Amino acid sequence: MPAMFSKENRIKGVLFASITAFMWGFLAIALKIASGIMDPATIVWFRFVVAFTVLFIYYAIKNPSALKILYSPPIFLVIASIGLSINYLAFLYGLELTTPSTAQVIIQIGPIFLGFVGLIFFKEKISLRQGIGFMIAGVGLFIFYRDSLAKITGEEALFNMGILWVVVAAMAWVIYAAFQKILVKTYPAQQLNLFIFMLPIFLYLPFIHPAQFLNLTPANWLLLMYLGLNTLIAYGSLALAFKYIEANKISIIVTMNPIITFIIMGLLAYFEVSWIEPEILTAKGIIAALLVIGGAIMAVAFAKPKKKKEISELIPVPKSEDKNNSRTKINNQENS
Repeated sequence: MPAMFSKENRIKGVLFASITAFMWGFLAIALKIASGIMDPATIVWFRFVVAFTVLFIYYAIKNPSALKILYSPPIFLVIASIGLSINYLAFLYGLELTTPSTAQVIIQIGPIFLGFVGLIFFKEKISLRQGIGFMIAGVGLFIFYRDSLAKITGEEALFNMGILWVVVAAMAWVIYAAFQKILVKTYPAQQLNLFIFMLPIFLYLPFIHPAQFLNLTPANWLLLMYLGLNTLIAYGSLALAFKYIEANKISIIVTMNPIITFIIMGLLAYFEVSWIEPEILTAKGIIAALLVIGGAIMAVAFAKPKKKKEISELIPVPKSEDKNNSRTKINNQENS
């Protein structure tokens, strides 16, 4: 077993991936509440401002040379950043017109389509069990959509528009993830996040409404700060997870985040809170949601394992190891 995937590192990887799933599980609920405070573009802009500011300060102190990626980014990084910025805004628009649980289930289209991207563009092989997983997830999505639509009276058009926005968010995330998968072979993941968080700040700047910040209560500010730190912690933990365990195991863990959303929304409905609209899933809806999650997990869990060389290429190599790895590659080439 490679040292990078030792038992100790696997525990670390599972922990970091679980942090990501936990943060994403609460995210849709927090965003739903925030959407009643200010407009989506301003919320998204502020999230990126917080995440970028913290990461920028870290690199400015620890590794100033890494900041050069801000003014000399590869084109793929620009595309990835635009993809994630669209993902954030489209998901929030969809969330305004649907519910946290619905949005969390539909957004699972992202990981599912990422599997197809890997099959078509990265020439990854698909197993029979993966194919079954894709089909189960597809059936689950259809049933969940039909069940959710049946509970809507008189607002079907708005609900469908919300679903469409979430699908757009999922497709934008696929673009981000696909190019991130290419870039992480060459650049440290956190350094990539530095630019990915910065570009949307300028993209959304013309569309924000600064006056909305003047009327925020302390509780509102705490909510917005949480959303910004959620971005930083979730994606930072995800990057660290990739360092310690295989990508397919990480995907299995983070795909479970809708379950966290279901549990929290169920508790909020039980306690009859007034600051968010309660949401009760039917038995049919719960089964359909579990089909989506289970199918997505199957599509990832039964992926054909990558070769050791391919796995190592996906893990950012610390600078202190660069020289040793370079010498190893030269020696291998000479021996061959």
